[in-house]
Parts: sequence; structure tokens; C-alpha cells
Amino acid sequence: MNFMKRLTAMALSLCMLGAVLTGCGSQPEEASSQAPESVPASSSEGSEDPSSSPKETITIKIAAQKGPTGLGMVKLMQDSEEGSTVNTYDVTIASSPDAAVSMISSGEADVAALPTNTAAILYNKTSGNVQLAALNTLGVLYIVTNGEDISSIEDLKGKTVYSSGQGATPEYAFNYILTENGLTPGTDVTVEYKADHSELAASILSGDAKIAVLPEPFVTQVTAKDPNVQVALNLTDEWNKVAGDKSVLTMGCLVVRKDFAEQNKEAFDAFLDEYKESVDFTNNHVDEAAELSEKYDIMPAAVAEKAIPNCNIVYMDGEEMQKKMPDFLNILFTANPKSVGGELPGEDFYYIK
Repeated sequence: MNFMKRLTAMALSLCMLGAVLTGCGSQPEEASSQAPESVPASSSEGSEDPSSSPKETITIKIAAQKGPTGLGMVKLMQDSEEGSTVNTYDVTIASSPDAAVSMISSGEADVAALPTNTAAILYNKTSGNVQLAALNTLGVLYIVTNGEDISSIEDLKGKTVYSSGQGATPEYAFNYILTENGLTPGTDVTVEYKADHSELAASILSGDAKIAVLPEPFVTQVTAKDPNVQVALNLTDEWNKVAGDKSVLTMGCLVVRKDFAEQNKEAFDAFLDEYKESVDFTNNHVDEAAELSEKYDIMPAAVAEKAIPNCNIVYMDGEEMQKKMPDFLNILFTANPKSVGGELPGEDFYYIK
């Protein structure tokens, strides 16, 4: 009988122990069912608040372009290829701004690098579904000469200046600078437009155009080919002289589809952080960035190495962007309302992290 009692007691003890072990084991299983599907291994290391790190990793489709906007993205592209980024970045080098517009409009891209005024046009066309996430390129326009002595904007009076970008930011920016310096476009200064940057570059090299408003990297290309072609004025500097700190001359930006940003905020914010690091890398490691530029078919390394210091590649977001953009867009709107899509964007145009 005593033996039976002891056996019963042992059986009860084992049952209780099994219940305790089962209960403890079920807690991690329950927690794991609520955890995100994919969290970078380093995302919560050394952090007191793991919730501040992205809770999911996704593939973000990006439309970049040849030229300055692509140059700022080369390190991001390499890091993504090596699997060292928070998200995976599927970057397409669009053949033209129109191609990038098509990709972001159709949803083929989540993020796109575009001319800044085009971002405002898309905001209006999509009823606010395209937002400005960051400025990535300030002014890349220069006055170059071939046989003319120009040292100030006033020296352009009575001259013919050739340009490209009619009906876009180059035209409106140059006209604004002329007007603020007391010169009337079409009266004091004749401006003749070429169809594209390549045609304009050929004209300045041939001597058919003696003075031209030319963007990088074409400035680097023409000055390298002919030592008689000289950079006379940096139009970003000339803009700053007349605008002060109210606005910036900005040629390029990064936009995001609003619905995408809302649905993937943490992942998109992580992308912006990594994109900023990529821009810093391009500006601080020019030789390496130039090699990556050639690898990703943005521009030849030799050209990129000389062009990067003059391309005004930046990363500007948040309140600074929101402060400096409205006046710039207003200048374009005053010149031609269609240049920003017919009306100035509202406050929801600006994506704030």
C-alpha cells in the first residue's frame, strides 16, 4: 500500500513538472508569432528600444538616372548588391526623366529621382500621391565661354547666350538671375535654345556658341576636350547672391509614392538614412564613387571623377527642405505656372520622417 501511495505521488509530481515546462515553453512561441517576419540581425543590437528599428525588410524599387542623381546612389547600389543594407534596393537607371516619371506614375517604381519642378507637377497630377522626400542635387548650371571674357552677370548685357532646357528649370533659373541683376531676358540678353545638352555641348566646342548655360557633367566633358572652353560663372553662386537663404537653386530631388511611404514608413525611413550615407560617400570618396559610377553605367569613371566636385550632390530633407523649397517653386510658378503643374503644392507635398 505504501508503495502504491509513493508511486501515485511520483506520477502527480511528474504531471505537475510537465505542466510547468509546457507553460514556460509556450511563451517564446507566442511571442515569435507576433514578431516581424524579418528583422536585420544588427537592428536591435545595443539598442534600448528595438521598436525604433525597422520591423520589416522589403524590396524598394527605385528609378534613378544617369548624371548627378545616379552618382549619389552608387554606394547604396553596391551595398544592396552585397546584402549589407536594411532593405533590398532594386535600382533601374532610367534613360530619361520621362522614363522615370512613367515608372513612378505607373507604380513600377516606389521611389524616383526627378527634376525638382517635375516632382511638383506629379504631385498635382496625382492629387498628392507623389511626395518630395529629399533634395539630392542643387544647381549644376554653369556659364561656359569659348573666346569671350565674362566675369559677372552684368557682362552678359548685349550678348547672345545659348542654352538648353527651354520650358524647364534651366530657363526659369537663368531668367530669374538675369532679372534680379537688372537685365531683361530677350532685350538686354538674347537667349537661344538648343534641343538638348549634347547639341549645346557640340555647339560650344565648335565655336558656333561663344557663351552657353551648360550643366554638369557636360561642363567637365567640354572643358576636358578643349582648353579654350572655360567656366566663367557658377549659376548656383549667382542664385545665392540674389536669393539669399530664402531658397536654393535645386535641379534634382527624390520623390516617393505617398501610399507606398504610408504603408512602409519604417522601411522607407531606413532607406533615406542609407541614401544619405551613400551621398556622403560619393562626396567624400570621389575616386571610389567614380569607379562605381562606371560599374553601374551612370558615367565613365574619368568623367565622374572630375564632375562629382562640381555636381552639388546633396542630401536635404525635413524642415530645411520644407523651408527652402516653397520660394524656389514660387519663382518657377511666377515665370510659368505650368512649370510646377498649374498651382503650388500644399504642405502635404513634403515627406517628413
